[in-house]
Amino acid sequence: MKMYIQKVSIPLRHSFSITGYRFDETKTVRVSLQDGQFCGRGEGVGVYYMQETQDSMYEQLCAVQQELEGIINPEPSVSEILPPGGARNALDCALWDLQAKKSGISLYDRFGLMRNPLTTVFTIGINNKAVMADAARQCAQYPTLKVKLDSVEPIERLEAIRKVRPDASIIIDANQAWTLDELKEYAPACKKLDIAMIEQPLARGQDEQLVEYQSPVPLGADESCLHDGEYTYAAARYQVINIKLDKCGGLTTALKLIEMSKADGKQLMVGNMIGTSLSMAPAHLIGQACSFIDLDGPLHLAQDVMHPMHYSPQGMVSAPSQALWG
Repeated sequence: MKMYIQKVSIPLRHSFSITGYRFDETKTVRVSLQDGQFCGRGEGVGVYYMQETQDSMYEQLCAVQQELEGIINPEPSVSEILPPGGARNALDCALWDLQAKKSGISLYDRFGLMRNPLTTVFTIGINNKAVMADAARQCAQYPTLKVKLDSVEPIERLEAIRKVRPDASIIIDANQAWTLDELKEYAPACKKLDIAMIEQPLARGQDEQLVEYQSPVPLGADESCLHDGEYTYAAARYQVINIKLDKCGGLTTALKLIEMSKADGKQLMVGNMIGTSLSMAPAHLIGQACSFIDLDGPLHLAQDVMHPMHYSPQGMVSAPSQALWG
């Protein structure tokens, strides 16, 4: 088996702002595993708030390249040689793709999952309320919106969006921007505005405050649940767990998180770090078990990979072709 590692950077169609960060491009690493006529591929974007960069992921993968190329039939799980994160995600998903192609059995069939199309959110970045409302109006074809917020006029921004999109299902993502007092202030208003879920209201590490709090709107853990090792802590404080392959380190760990969440009756969300269709393909498989779907990464990019996933004008995402992944 030969392993090829590539850095690929793609500009966004428009700059995209969240709490404390602005995206102008996505910087990925891609892994290709060649075994005779078969090739498995995976993509990692990394987790910016864990200080992952394109260069750091590339270096991690280069460090294990020789070891992996010496293994004749590597298993998909690479948790013993790489930590959770974008590098492990790229490699783990490439191993699963290679195994699927060699066996001729799709991963959907292997795990008994349907290939149902999924309706993704369309994400609106932080801006003033007029610009955000205009963005919501312009994407009227998308039935579900994800709205990025910070602590500056969050309810006023939501009210402006709800005014122009009374039909939309809306989830919001504070990206750790709120205090507990702000959450207690904003949550009832969110309930009145028919917000379906509040994602990551408090900073990572401050979740202890949520143990006794009963939110009128379900709360989702994103930054506060990176991987399966953090699940138990997050599950005691949140009603929804956001699975991102770049956080947890690939499909192997994501499947564990699904199993753990189902056992506890937790709702699931599948998210992304603004990757291409190669990142969305394994996430689409995970999305079959999720209530909230965030697979809009390619919609924000200036270009996508070959054999891209199909997005309908209404945000309906079809399962990946075998030429792409899985």
